[in-house]
Amino acid sequence: MAKNNLLQLTRKLFPAFLILLIFSGCASIGAGPQGGPKDKTPPKILSVTPKNLTRNFTAKKIVIQFDEYFKLVDQQKQFSISPDVEVLPVLKVKNKSLEITLPDTLEKNTTYTLNFGKMIADVNEGNVVKNFSYVFATGTELDSLSISGNIKDSQTGKPVIEGVAFVFPLARDTLFGKKKASIYTLTDSSGNYRINNLRAESYKIYALKEQGSDKIYQQSSDEIGFVKEPISLKRDTQNVNMVIFKEEAKVFRVNDRRLNQDGSITIAFNQKLKKPGITIMEPKNIDAGKIVKFNKTNDSVKVWLNDLSFDSTKVSITDDGKLLQTIKLNRGKKDTYTRTVTATDNIEANLLNPNRPLQLSFGIPVEEVDPTKITVLEDSVAVTGFTLRRDSADLLSYNFIYPWKANTPYDIKFAAGAFTAIFKVKNKEFSKKFQLAKRDDYGTLVVKIVVPEPDKQYLLEITNEAKAVVNTLIVAHDTTVKFANYRAGRYFIRIIYDSNKNGIWDTGDVKAGLQPEKIWNETKELSIRANWDRNETITLPKEQ
Repeated sequence: MAKNNLLQLTRKLFPAFLILLIFSGCASIGAGPQGGPKDKTPPKILSVTPKNLTRNFTAKKIVIQFDEYFKLVDQQKQFSISPDVEVLPVLKVKNKSLEITLPDTLEKNTTYTLNFGKMIADVNEGNVVKNFSYVFATGTELDSLSISGNIKDSQTGKPVIEGVAFVFPLARDTLFGKKKASIYTLTDSSGNYRINNLRAESYKIYALKEQGSDKIYQQSSDEIGFVKEPISLKRDTQNVNMVIFKEEAKVFRVNDRRLNQDGSITIAFNQKLKKPGITIMEPKNIDAGKIVKFNKTNDSVKVWLNDLSFDSTKVSITDDGKLLQTIKLNRGKKDTYTRTVTATDNIEANLLNPNRPLQLSFGIPVEEVDPTKITVLEDSVAVTGFTLRRDSADLLSYNFIYPWKANTPYDIKFAAGAFTAIFKVKNKEFSKKFQLAKRDDYGTLVVKIVVPEPDKQYLLEITNEAKAVVNTLIVAHDTTVKFANYRAGRYFIRIIYDSNKNGIWDTGDVKAGLQPEKIWNETKELSIRANWDRNETITLPKEQ
């Protein structure tokens, strides 16, 4: 009887249990994984044994306890101890602790600094503990002097974030560029730095923005800054400010050379040449027919040859008549080349600047233009009277000259063969459609420049919102400059203190002790409004 009652009770409860199970499962599926904000917090130090800044230090091991699991990243490049020791400490991760076993060769009465750089990061997100250092003294005195300041970019004036500020004791400055800096710190989001726990002695100080992370200056890739004179540190020293710059390479080198798919040759250098030259040494008979185009900074060149029947060619690179290097390029006997004649233009949003000619730019030198294969439709009516002229400043560009009318649509049709490039390559059919922009859409900026020292020279650059230079001129005395017919937008002015009066910005040289030429950026935005003349006066500060 009891067994039957139990069976009946089970039959009654089972449907309810099944329904509960189904709803529970559905609820679980609907809830899904619980998300949350991404962890952006680096591991937090809970305790350090012995304590940081301990005097009369005798421990053999340092234990640093963190609040979460962590990993050591790029330990060899990030970790350093100053002063140097013959045997480096041994670092070992144990759960959430970092154990540092010290060598037996520590000197007496010496302050040691363990710098961890960006080595300690959490396991999941890689958030880094920055600028953490551990300091102890084996004697009664703890070195406590500091050097602090700011690091900025020499061209933009913006703070350098996570740049490296480092010092070498003067007696060890010969290690600059050869050995990893062991006394260093990283700049914060404002470009500020502070190097602590220094002893009273003379130092050379540097700033570094590196591509790698080895704390060794690599001229080919890194940017550098420095203070020319050593700092004799006797007290805390503030406002040791530096600017970083990219040095010019000391020894000329070809960075890249290639024979392109269209048969042209591209060569890139590690220097900006002053009066560059290219000569085809072998085969000599094709040198006369070559076409050469250097880029604006003269640190790369493109060469077109009218004969590609050679197996190899030798090309010499010169600067002001001096031979720099000769390179060799090989081509396969079965190599074939693909060439196209396509044109880009200076039309913006289907509008042509009324103060500029229509310009067509090609990727390959054009040798012939056939006007009979060009049709200009002015409001759908064919017109004549246009001409095309090669741009005197750019061998790859042609200016299309015609008295364009306002409020009129234009459609220029270029039939196949309108342009013939080298190797008799012709264009395929294409067209350009546009209207002449209204002159009222352009404005004028009139700037009075007041210079601090009339015997010096200054370079004035106008930059747009993208920081691209749109105009440059030389200023040597108080003057008023008119920038006419600029499209409405935001513009900025920067001034280069052209110390050597060579008309260009010159970078610095660490070995020669030369700082880069200073640049002053006018912080005021100079907006140009459509159909409006804006007048401004800018007084340049004296070079500091």
